Amino acid sequence: MNVAGFRPEDLTVTTPLIELRDIGKTYGEEVPVEVLKNVSLTIHPGEFVAIMGASGSGKSTLMNILGCLDKPTRGTYLFDGKNVSRFGRDELARLRRDEFGFVFQSYNLISTATAVENVEVPAIYAGLDADARKSRASRLLTALGLSERQTHRPSQLSGGQQQRVSIARALMNGGRIILADEPTGALDSKSGAEVMALLAELAARGHTIILITHDREVARHARRVIEIRDGEIISDSGPDLMPRTSEPLKAPANARPSALAEVAEAAKMALRALRTNIFRTVLTLLGIMIGVASVVAMLGVGEGAQEEVMKRIGSMGSNLLVVRPGAPNQRFAQGSSVRTLIPADATALAELPNVKAAMPERQGAVTLRTGNRDYATQATATSSDLPETRSWPVERGLFFTRPDEQSYATVAVIGKTVEKNLFEGQDAVGGFLLINNVPFQVIGVMSAKGATGFGTDQDDVVFVPITTGGMRLFGETFIRSITVAVDDTTQMAQTENAVTALLTERHRVQDFQVRNMASIVETMSATQQTLSILLASIASISLLVGGIGIMNIMLMSVTERTREIGIRMATGAATRNILQQFLTESVVVAAFGGTLGVVLGFGAGFLILWAGLPLKFTPGPAVMAFGCAVLTGVVFGFAPALKASRLNPVAALASD
Repeated sequence: MNVAGFRPEDLTVTTPLIELRDIGKTYGEEVPVEVLKNVSLTIHPGEFVAIMGASGSGKSTLMNILGCLDKPTRGTYLFDGKNVSRFGRDELARLRRDEFGFVFQSYNLISTATAVENVEVPAIYAGLDADARKSRASRLLTALGLSERQTHRPSQLSGGQQQRVSIARALMNGGRIILADEPTGALDSKSGAEVMALLAELAARGHTIILITHDREVARHARRVIEIRDGEIISDSGPDLMPRTSEPLKAPANARPSALAEVAEAAKMALRALRTNIFRTVLTLLGIMIGVASVVAMLGVGEGAQEEVMKRIGSMGSNLLVVRPGAPNQRFAQGSSVRTLIPADATALAELPNVKAAMPERQGAVTLRTGNRDYATQATATSSDLPETRSWPVERGLFFTRPDEQSYATVAVIGKTVEKNLFEGQDAVGGFLLINNVPFQVIGVMSAKGATGFGTDQDDVVFVPITTGGMRLFGETFIRSITVAVDDTTQMAQTENAVTALLTERHRVQDFQVRNMASIVETMSATQQTLSILLASIASISLLVGGIGIMNIMLMSVTERTREIGIRMATGAATRNILQQFLTESVVVAAFGGTLGVVLGFGAGFLILWAGLPLKFTPGPAVMAFGCAVLTGVVFGFAPALKASRLNPVAALASD
């Protein structure tokens, strides 16, 4: 250093920027190793200090304490007059963010980020908005001769260029103090000389430079040299108190970022990290996708089945009592030989109070013929009360009447499917057909009911008078059921008791069963809801598996990116920032997988519909499944994120 013309009165006495008092550092508990021994040191603003020592001398540990990456075991560390020895993790992170810039021997750049993105990192945690951050990073890189390399990743840069990026990052938040740890150790002589020239220039501008080195030639660039050996300072050339003619690079005005901006930035970093290991990310997505798709499809099937069952029961009416032959608790089956009900029972029941109609029914398979066309279907012998009782109007023509029943009229009312198959688009009303070789005249066509979700075509039916069916088609007068329509549904229980009492009196024994359709509707609804919950629970197991996959990938990510976490902590990331970043990555995976899972679930649902099975999609299950996926990401991503946020910065930076 040229000191020509120097006079003692030119010295500037300043308050120390950094002051260490009897600092000690010990590692290990069972076998303690004392690395620093009662180190006392003062560093003033604007000094260019070289701390020199051999490997194992304690210089790197001293640097970590000076840069607030580590805490001393004992002693006092004053920074700008404040005792930071006992600062918490986040207080130290704020100090690193606002005051320090680090230049490492191995550069410590984030491999997946471009040069400009690496330089931006400290400003992210300082709260600088994205545009200002990018503009400042670009200006710094340009000033350091890297204007053409800003979008290149570290692997595309030479060692000297990477170290320049590292210096630009150190200056991003002002770099009032720059800690350079063996900055030329991995460089050739030319690149090393360029880096030292840059540090000297920064020192001339007023930055406080602390250089850690084992090389005396490198140490000669500093204006003050401190030598350390076996954890103790053995020599110090003394403070450099020469007056400064310029100020350090001004730091940008920091502002606490909004929560939304923080989340957006964390999501951006998460997407970049996930894109790096795309194959592993896709495998993790599959677990969440399958889980969400299963929940959506299963709940759709459950809702569809419930709606179909309720529709079929509801088509009969919830104000109905159905009387079947056979003693109570005896199951009635189609084609059984139980013969305890007759049409006269229906006539008697119709006279009870609160009974709107009592409709007898008997079904059987028949063969229809018209012209040269035959068609097999189901015929139902019933009463003229069917349209009102079943809420099933006639579309064209008329339904048969009570006089038709009394006169054993050979008239029929057919469904839309029968008309289509036998009359081929012609109006069937007024036409004739043979039912089991008995001629009937078609007097009406029922309105369309459509097919059920279970494949049953409700329009494939023929209705005939109960009397005609019993005598001319089935050859017996016994009936299979009596459907009782109730006027006031609040009196259903009383009417059911009255029906039971009347039939017991007529038959002298209870050889019949009465089913309350309202209670059946309630029971079926509760059963279907239970089944839907069961299906959703089974499908949720897939979400659990997906959640375990998320935890696995995030734990692997923390392990693989330990050095990146250390870099972020060194540049000012607080515990909250690291926790938020890794938790956001987990949620992004879960949310993306959940979105694809919803789409996949709807696709599977359309295949189920195409197969003819009942299905009903509602927004609720899809929203619930997506929400569960996001919640899974939060729950299973929290432990890895917490692990990342609690890493020691020094240990993280030393990780391979």
